[in-house]
Amino acid sequence: MSEAYFRVESGALGPEENFLSLDDILMSHEKLPVRTEILMPRLGTFFLDRSGGSEADNAIPQGSKLELPLWLAKGLFDNKRRILSVELPKIYQEGWRTVFSADANVVDLHKMGPHFYGFGSQLLHFDSPENTDISQSLLQTFVGRFRRIMDSSQNAYNEDTSALVARLDEMERGLFQTGQKGLNDFQYWEKGQASQITASNLVQNYTKRKFTDMED
Repeated sequence: MSEAYFRVESGALGPEENFLSLDDILMSHEKLPVRTEILMPRLGTFFLDRSGGSEADNAIPQGSKLELPLWLAKGLFDNKRRILSVELPKIYQEGWRTVFSADANVVDLHKMGPHFYGFGSQLLHFDSPENTDISQSLLQTFVGRFRRIMDSSQNAYNEDTSALVARLDEMERGLFQTGQKGLNDFQYWEKGQASQITASNLVQNYTKRKFTDMED
């Protein structure tokens, strides 16, 4: 039976998202706090409370603090024109980086941000002076949590794993599921229940055509 949707790998850990990936589409809509560096005419209606003091021409005043989706913040960000500046979300600031360096396993990443690694990697696009610290924190957090994730996935055969995965971000959940699949496949093989290796449809169709040509 064919699947209705074939999972497309995320590109969020690279320079750009993969907009064929549902994970990346959802991640790119997460909000990012920004501060406007110039006056933005005729945009106040869209981003400010109408009773919150927008000017007569519905402009967004310089210095306004907004929350924009990641994709829009990336589109507006320009080092030369200085349209806006980005404020780091709390989970990526120094205080939380200290927590991660102490013991990353105690943090509920899904609660703090379901796309912690992907969103954090995209923050490097904004040329913050803290980029080096952010990237090192992301890597160390992943390394610190990876072994526990894979150990848990390999020691939870036929068990309810909902409590285990509840604290994982989306990428970690994918790793956990991969580990679970490997464990289940091994258990099936060990019990002699593994599927038999069969020729692919492409090979079978080729063989049929070959025999037909020989008969003709």
